[in-house]
Amino acid sequence: MQIKDLTITSPDIGADGWLSDRHALEGGNIPPRMRISGVPEDAVELAVICHDPDAPLPHGFTHWALYGVPTDTTEIGPQSTFRSGLNDFRKEGYGGPRPPVGHGRHYYYFWVYALSRPVRGTPARQEFLEGYADAIIEQNRIVGVYER
Repeated sequence: MQIKDLTITSPDIGADGWLSDRHALEGGNIPPRMRISGVPEDAVELAVICHDPDAPLPHGFTHWALYGVPTDTTEIGPQSTFRSGLNDFRKEGYGGPRPPVGHGRHYYYFWVYALSRPVRGTPARQEFLEGYADAIIEQNRIVGVYER
């Protein structure tokens, strides 16, 4: 696996990385738009996962998992209807940032994975990483920041 041409950007994440309150769980809980380019020709599917490694839990906190994203997709946004896995709020779909008050800055990694085989079902983040590590052709990420 490597980072080569695959890119993920977001018009909703500022140059300083800050996510606005509209993307937070207690704000609008609206996922930021993600723009994807440079998908490898041999990829058959994309997956997108948002993870907060700063959460005070052993494995961090997963906020969003999307599977079945076609390789010709150039933007993912609030109206996207791809297969959603469970986030760590135990709900399908996007669950915005909600770090503990006073815990400092949390960094939200929005990962895009180009895969050599399709994902079956809607695995949790760790299941996906363990079960599909061999299928990741390329990966890349953009990082958002939020604090309460």
